[in-house]
Parts: sequence; structure tokens; C-alpha cells
Amino acid sequence: MKAWKMGLQLAPVATLTLLFVLAIATLTPWLAADPHQQNLMKPLLPPGAAHWLGTDHLGRDQLARLGEGLRTSLGLAFASATLAIVLGTATGLLAGARGGWADRLLAMAADAISSIPGLLWVLLIAAMAPGQKWALYSGLVITAWVEFFRPVRAHTRSALLGQPVQAARLLGFGPWYVLRWHVLRPVIGMLARLWAYAVASAVLAIAALGFVGVGLRPPQAELGLMMTEALPYFYDAPWLLAAPVVSLVLVIGALQALVTRHLDQPALEAVA
Repeated sequence: MKAWKMGLQLAPVATLTLLFVLAIATLTPWLAADPHQQNLMKPLLPPGAAHWLGTDHLGRDQLARLGEGLRTSLGLAFASATLAIVLGTATGLLAGARGGWADRLLAMAADAISSIPGLLWVLLIAAMAPGQKWALYSGLVITAWVEFFRPVRAHTRSALLGQPVQAARLLGFGPWYVLRWHVLRPVIGMLARLWAYAVASAVLAIAALGFVGVGLRPPQAELGLMMTEALPYFYDAPWLLAAPVVSLVLVIGALQALVTRHLDQPALEAVA
């Protein structure tokens, strides 16, 4: 109950935070300079009227690079989480409804993927094609679909054996009606929460790989890569590191707050 009330209080702030971050990502192509344009005569400038977040060691506008980094990280995260929820839900429905060899094969695949930490999967696949978005995207999808597959599979099994489904079939309702109202509808909220977690995890994974130099490569701007580039100049220009770090914290914190806001209130009250 306390978690739900806290999420309720933080939900407006989290929504405004996400909108603010998305606005930066969307509007910087018009508000800032080219993120790849170098000016070696103006390195490490502090924030000012000409450059709102200063410039980096190559004289590139930090606001423009932050916007590109947010577009890259959030774009990959949203896309990978969306494909993961589609694949995980579809395979979970198939395994739960059909059973037999299809269920066993998909369950074995999910167990095999879960046996290795998710970040290591992304690292291994991204290392095959360093700097390529498709490799990073594929690794994120492969690690995320299991989180949707397992709960959908378990729910589908129990729902199809339940009395509401048996009654619907006796009344003459077809499989699509059963699938929509008795299988998918009860798990929509859960899938939305898992999707938000998948987005947050993907943003962190992309930043972590960029920070260790395995993700995207320069001159592409990305939050983790921006941190790596800013570290050698931390004492001379701490604002360079602050921009991507604060953006990452805001995105993850806002997503977590929105997930907490949409927790099941009756279930929390029962536990309390």
C-alpha cells in the first residue's frame, strides 16, 4: 500500500520528467548545432548563451550531443522492448495453449537464455559487430523476450483451464473471444509494467556497453560513450560528465516511478 501511494505521488513528476527528456531528444536538432561539428578553438567551454551545456574536448556542442545520445539510447530501448513484448507474448501464448513439443522447445530456449546473465548476452552479440546498432538491438531483444514469455505462458495455461473459459466455450464463443477477454486482457497491466522495466534495463545496458567501449562507436553520441569521453576531463569540465549521468538517472527513475504507480492496488492492500 505504501509503495502504491508513493508511486501515486511521484507519477506526475515522473511523467513530466520523461516529457522533458523526450523534448530535449526531439528538439535539439533545431535548438542546437550539429552534434558532430568540431571547433578545436573552443574546447571545454562552460555552459553559456552560445552553448547551453558547454562544449566537449573537441569543441562539439554538448546539448546537441546529449540530444543525439538520448535519441539513440531511448530509440534502441523502446524498439527492443516493443519487439521483445511481441515475441514473448506470442511465444507464451503458443506454449501455453498448444503444450507438447512446442511448449518444451520454447521452455528450453528460455532456460538456455536465462542461464547466462542478460548483459553478458548483449555483450557477446554486440562484440560480434562492434559499433553496429543491429547487433546491440538483437542482443537486447534476445535477453528481454524471456521476461514476457514465462508469465504469459503460465497465465495462458491456468486461464484456459479455468471456469470462465469453459463457460465461454459452452456459450459458443470462439477462440479469438477467449484469447482477447480471458487470456490477454487480465495480463495487459502486467505486460505494461514489464515493458517499462525492459526499457529501463535496455537503457542501462546500452549505457554500460558504451561506457566500456563495446557498444556504439564515435562519433556517434550515446550516453555511456559520452561518459567515457568526459571522464579524462572531469576536473577541468565536470559539466560534461554531469549531463549524461543526470539524464540517465532521470530516465531510469521516471520509468521506475511510473511502474510503481501502476502496481495492483488491491493486491498491495491484501498484503498490507
